[in-house]
Amino acid sequence: MTRIEAKKRIAKLKEAINHHRYLYHVLDRQEISDAALDSLKHELSQLERQYPEFLTKDSPTQRVGGEPLEGFKKVQHGVPMLSIEDIFSKQELADWENYLKRLAPGASLEYFCEPKIDGFAITLVYQDSILKTGATRGSGTVGEDVTQNLKTIESIPLRLRPDLLGRSGLPNILEVRGEVYMEKKDFEKFSSEYANPRNLAAGSIRQLDSRVANQRPLKFLAYSLITDLGQKKHSEEHQILKELGFKTYPGKECQNLSDILDFWREMVRKRDSLPFQVDGIVAVVNNNVLFQKLGVVGKSPRGVRALKFSPKQASTQIKDIKLQVGRTGAITPVAVLEPVTVGGVTISRATLHNEDEIKRLGVKIGDTVIVERAGDVIPAVAGVMKDLRTGKERGFTFPKICPVCGSDLKKPADEVVWRCFNPNCQAQKREFLYHFVSKKGFDIKGLGPKIIDKLCDAGLISTPADLFSLEIGDIISLVRGKGGALRGFGQKSAANLTSAIKNSKKVLLNRFLYALSIRHVGEETAMVLAQRFNTIKKFKEAAGQKLESLSDMGVEVSKSIYGWFSHKKNVKIIDDLLKEGIRILPPENAPGNQGKLSGKTFVITGSLNSITRVEAHKKIRLSGGHPLTSVSKKTDFLVVGANPSSKLEKARKLGVKTIGEKEFFNLIK
Repeated sequence: MTRIEAKKRIAKLKEAINHHRYLYHVLDRQEISDAALDSLKHELSQLERQYPEFLTKDSPTQRVGGEPLEGFKKVQHGVPMLSIEDIFSKQELADWENYLKRLAPGASLEYFCEPKIDGFAITLVYQDSILKTGATRGSGTVGEDVTQNLKTIESIPLRLRPDLLGRSGLPNILEVRGEVYMEKKDFEKFSSEYANPRNLAAGSIRQLDSRVANQRPLKFLAYSLITDLGQKKHSEEHQILKELGFKTYPGKECQNLSDILDFWREMVRKRDSLPFQVDGIVAVVNNNVLFQKLGVVGKSPRGVRALKFSPKQASTQIKDIKLQVGRTGAITPVAVLEPVTVGGVTISRATLHNEDEIKRLGVKIGDTVIVERAGDVIPAVAGVMKDLRTGKERGFTFPKICPVCGSDLKKPADEVVWRCFNPNCQAQKREFLYHFVSKKGFDIKGLGPKIIDKLCDAGLISTPADLFSLEIGDIISLVRGKGGALRGFGQKSAANLTSAIKNSKKVLLNRFLYALSIRHVGEETAMVLAQRFNTIKKFKEAAGQKLESLSDMGVEVSKSIYGWFSHKKNVKIIDDLLKEGIRILPPENAPGNQGKLSGKTFVITGSLNSITRVEAHKKIRLSGGHPLTSVSKKTDFLVVGANPSSKLEKARKLGVKTIGEKEFFNLIK
């Protein structure tokens, strides 16, 4: 940056900062987050330090004040430990309440709010008032038994105190849920080893040696009483938990959305002074009967939401916009940024999602933009600060050819994503290989993108089958190669990698299907297909026949599978892998292997109160049945939950047997 450019940039920054400070401090409104404003001030400060001749007394910088581990026993949760859906704005909060009013017309809606502690969720089961089992959330239905570790936490009572309740006695079994956490002041001594207190708490509880947890100052905060002790409201659960001997946060009963927002603002103000980390508040329908009636959709109860704090944001400039080619040919525009720290992580890339998003934002190369880590993970461009433009910014025209192979890009009529359909595109091939060896695929430990890139550059691999013909000498050549050697990768690492590749030759059918990168065939769909066909031979036969053979998988999935197998090169991928000695094993609990529901087909409509649809599908498969997504004459049972769809009417017309949740559980018990 020249002196003239620096002078202009400083003037623009001062103007923007003064504008946003006026909005916030005088008009009580904001256009950008505090974090984004702080980032602008930081840039101004840095420039003024570099060019002190442009520092003036009126500068804003001169103001004063102003998954289950091996070794742990599995625990089946009697009531699933569900997740909470996040919302981020006042409008989303209002939309949620309107949604509840449609589900329960005429119901009186009252709420209870409490801080959302950034901890590690666990459940405690007491038998005869004595702690019997402590378990992690795990999959939501099955967790890990970590009782010995939890016993080291002083704030978890080993014996309940029912005498404080003024009751004659407690049920034989009583279940309590809450968060294990570490206070911020205690975390400081571990900050060099762990990213945040939550990771430390989780890492401590999931240690096989309970002495590790005993040496760390962990705490427990209870927030939910699962057992019915006569509580009518969620707020009453907090009082009962306190009387039983648990530490709780008092929270607040809220009569309306305005009260919820007041509590949210209060937590924002208290956030830094609270002893524990919080990332938002939890708002729950206070009436327990109504809460249960509202039911569950997906993996989240309808009657609760987590209103998160503003995403971590910062401002920076876009240096360029480049295109990234995915494994299915999807083209994603990526903003190349001046490096900036967001939420404690330095980022230099942020997704722009697609061409439509670029047009919506009106983003140009050279713009100052607000970037955020969506869900604290994926960096994304959230907004453009057009008032900082100098006139030198350049518009971005979405290319119509692939940046890697030069093939014409196409955008299907029903999609917003441009795609490269060249099957020989090198970028797609590499992304495919990354996906193939990933944890949910063949899970080849030690084989990451960097090594795959080196193997491809050296001409040693181009297809998945090539991986399994590699010898240790091939990999060692990468270690010793001129200019392209892998730093820190020695002969022992090469030996370990070849061993890992060899050990991955046995793979479950569902993992194999996932690894093939067939569009719309994710982890869940791959499991459904594997349970249905049991062997790769049967699956290939079905996929290569008429489209109707897979019609019950849904139109998009069946089209994608049929289209994938219509290309000879794709079928050859499977054949070549089999020639290399890949053994594809039947999925666990495959139909026909076990289960009293072997061969029976189920469709679920509406929401089930005590289990998510994904977990219900798993239970059906464990019993030998087939979970499907659409009703036909071949459907054996339609499971009807709350607020069923048109599937119920169709089932009645076709004469399909309908059953309720209770009858469904009796079948799969």
